[in-house]
Formats: sequence, C-alpha cells, structure tokens
Amino acid sequence: MDEGTELSLTIAQIVQRLKGSHLHSQIERQAKECLHQPEIKLESLKEDVRSFLKTSGWERKLQNAVYRELHVQLPPSHPAAPPEHLKEPLAFMRKAQTGWEKRVLKSLNSMSTELGVPLARMRPAVEQKELANKWNEMGTDEPDLTRFRPVYAPKDFLEVLISLRNPNHDSSEDVSARSHWGLIQVSLNVRDIPQLRQAYIELNLTSGQLGIDDHAHIHPDLFESDYVQTGKKVVVEQDSAAAQQYSRQGCPTGLRADLWALILNSTNQPQDVMHYEQLKAGVIQHELLVDNLIYKDVKLTASNDDYYFVFEDFLYQVLLCFSRDTAVLEHFKYNSATPPKSYIQGKDDECAVVYPPNGVIPFHGFSMYVAPLCFLYNEPSKLYSVFREMYIRYFFRLHSISSSHSGIVSLCLQFERLLQTHLPQLFYHLRQIGAQPLRIAFKWMVRAFSGYLSTDQLLLLWDRILGYDSLEIVAVLAAAVFAFRAENLMEVTSLASAEAVLADLSTLKVIPLIQIFLFATAI
Repeated sequence: MDEGTELSLTIAQIVQRLKGSHLHSQIERQAKECLHQPEIKLESLKEDVRSFLKTSGWERKLQNAVYRELHVQLPPSHPAAPPEHLKEPLAFMRKAQTGWEKRVLKSLNSMSTELGVPLARMRPAVEQKELANKWNEMGTDEPDLTRFRPVYAPKDFLEVLISLRNPNHDSSEDVSARSHWGLIQVSLNVRDIPQLRQAYIELNLTSGQLGIDDHAHIHPDLFESDYVQTGKKVVVEQDSAAAQQYSRQGCPTGLRADLWALILNSTNQPQDVMHYEQLKAGVIQHELLVDNLIYKDVKLTASNDDYYFVFEDFLYQVLLCFSRDTAVLEHFKYNSATPPKSYIQGKDDECAVVYPPNGVIPFHGFSMYVAPLCFLYNEPSKLYSVFREMYIRYFFRLHSISSSHSGIVSLCLQFERLLQTHLPQLFYHLRQIGAQPLRIAFKWMVRAFSGYLSTDQLLLLWDRILGYDSLEIVAVLAAAVFAFRAENLMEVTSLASAEAVLADLSTLKVIPLIQIFLFATAI
C-alpha cells in the first residue's frame, strides 16, 4: 500500500470511530447553536463555524480525540488481510496465545467446579444493600479466600514464552552460540543500543531530566523552574501531543496527574462518571467468581506493600468495576488475545458469553497495574478511566503473546540481547550457575516494575512509557539493573544468591541507570 492510500484509510477509520462518539454529538450541537450568533455570516458560513469551534476550544478537543485514536487503532495493513492477521500477523504466535487462553480458562472453570462456586450469581437484596453501604471500606471485610488460588502467576506464563518456536525457522542454520544462550528462542526485530539512542534522544546525558536535575545540588533556576512553567503551559493548552512530548523528560509531581490524563485523553466528563456508577451498580447486583481472584490478589500483593496498602479500598473498587466493563472488549481488535467465553444455562439452551464481561482474567499481581495510579487520582471515576486507558494501550501487552515491539516476548528478547551484547561475561556466568537472567527479571517486566521500585521512581519510569508510547524502556531498565549490580552478580554461585543480590530495587534511581546504560556504555 502506498502512503496516500494508507493515510486515507487511517482517516476513514478514525472518522468512522468518532462518528458515534459523545464528542461528535457535542460538536454538532455547538455548531448548530453558534448559527444564532451575529458574527456568523451566511456567505462565509463554513469558515465562520470552523473559526468559532477553534476559538471555543472544540477543535483542540477533536485533535486530542484523533490523537488518542491514532494510538489505539489497528496498524495499517493490506485491505485483503483477514481479521486475525490484524490482531497478530504471525501464525505460531496466534496458536501459542490460543493454547495459553485455553489453559487459563480451563483453570478457572475447574476452580468453579471444585469449589462449587458459580461463575456468576445475582446477589440477594440483603447482600446488595450491605455491599452498597460498605463500598468505601471493602478492605475491612475479610471473606474466606483460603480455597481460592490465582489462576496463574507470571512464572507459569514465562514457561510458555520459553517454549515458543517458529516452525519456519531452522535453528540448525543459526550456529551462533548467542542464540542458544538465552531462554527466548524466537527471532524478532528488537533494537540495540545505537538504535535506542536514536529513539530515546531526549534521555541523553546533556538534556535536563526530572528524576536527576531536581535532586542534585543544582539551583532550580537552571532547569526545574523553567521546566515546571513549560509544564503548566502544556496543561493550560490542553494539547495531548505536547503533553506526550513533554513527558519524555519527566512530569513534575504537581502536574503529573493532569499531564497523564491529557496524554491518555481521559477527560472524566459527566458521562464517564455515569459509566463508572453503572459499573458499580453491576458489581452490587451480581457476584462473579473473578471477584474472589481480585480480593485474593489485592490481599497477596498491594495489602502487603509498604507503599500501597492504604489504597486497598480503591483497588477493590476499580478492579471490580473493570471486570464488568464491556467497553474494554474494544481493545481485542488489536490485541492478539481473544476474550474467553463460558457457557451459562440459558432459558432455552446453553449459550456462550464472554466471561468475565471485560474479557480479562486477572492473574497474580494484576492489581499492581492500578496501585501506583492511586497516588495521582483520589476520585474513583477519574482513577478508573485513567487505569482503563493505560490498560488498553499498554498493560494488556505484558500478558499476551504477540510479536508487537511493546509485547512481552519482544521485551524478554530485547532484555536478553542487551545483556548478551554488552555484558556477555555476566550473562555467561549466570547461565552457567543456573541463574538465567530472564528468570529473575521477568517478574519486574510483566508488572512494568510496579511493586519493585519506590513509587516516585516508578512514576518517573511510567512518565517515559507514556512519553515514548512504548514499553521498550522497561526492558532497557531491567538490563540496566543487571549492569548496575554486575560486580556483585559475578561473585554469586547459585540462582538463590543471584536473586538475593537483586531482591531489593527500592533504593534504585531509575533515570540515571537508564541514561548510563544507553548513553555511557561503550559500543
């Protein structure tokens, strides 16, 4: 496809998607209302209406909506390509993802059968009233969760990724020892340090960075004051693209919540608040088996975390509502995964429905995607809409098998390649003692480091994920952590001692580590 055809296809897709939106009807209403104004002349009607929409801020809102669509829509492809190719172009990846989904669903269904707990049930009126009354203090409730176990943990998922093989690739041809060093045995195009330097140019050693220049003994006038002023202008201008570019050098603490919401075009309009309330009503009316998995996960992770335990109630609210949100199903158009279906006894016949309603079965650690956002947003509907947007843009890629640059397979491969290329002795040493680096780093990457770094450092990392619209920086940081602790790791003699060296990452400073690894490593 040539560039012109590709562009016109993209425009047509975006117009189609925005046509039915609330924004479309709002702009239409504004355009009709402005016709009564004296400055709108019949002879220059089109230009006058356009100019009115521009000055009254509607043009910017439309730009932000288009910018959001560009981030979440399907990548351009051949018009004749079948739908499954749009989700994931590589057949062996699709097959592996389908097999993994079957395993997860089987695990959920067998839990339901073994424990005698239905997948969904209507709550009795008394129970509904009780839940509505304690909605803001669900953490005080202690349901018996001993019988429930997480459907899967990251290490189970890692085993699936390790077993991935491309049937079209004859590994006997590839005699380079390096390919057999690592655990990931599929070939994907991942960037090395010279390409990463090009892509992450704003992180170079000569650019000012929040996460470094605001902590060093540097007068704030030299960088911080001007940078914060620029940030305030970006927020006032309400421009998503500018906010994304700004976020590459970090967001000031006081502006981060507004900047992230702007990048994600998460506006928290009255209809968003109403949608959240509808989801809440759905939680109160029906109980799902996955609710127990959510309770269990929060209890096992965030409730035991020094930073996040105070947000326990928020996490229940957001995750229970998320499990009921059918709007999340929209992202399966570009996600290699397919929403799981379960059979319920219908009035006439058995019928298959998506279960849970959002198509996402939570796994061990899932609640840690939400926890850091609780530091930024204290209004549940706003917290919810930002989390949902973060999930359908980024987090879903961390637990589905795909060939995407931001997908977990690419991140694992990139992490291994960076270490093999730039720290070959360390990689070889760890492999020899049975401490494959990926087995240690995988849990960090699958959670985008949530729960492993101190919160201020994690938010600085997530600034860059949003700024560069990619999870690639997560793999770079994982490699940088190994580089930073390389001296100690060269001394270890077992997997347990290697894990001990890397057990506590809470003292690490993220941006200096990434900068040194990318821009001060000899190539």
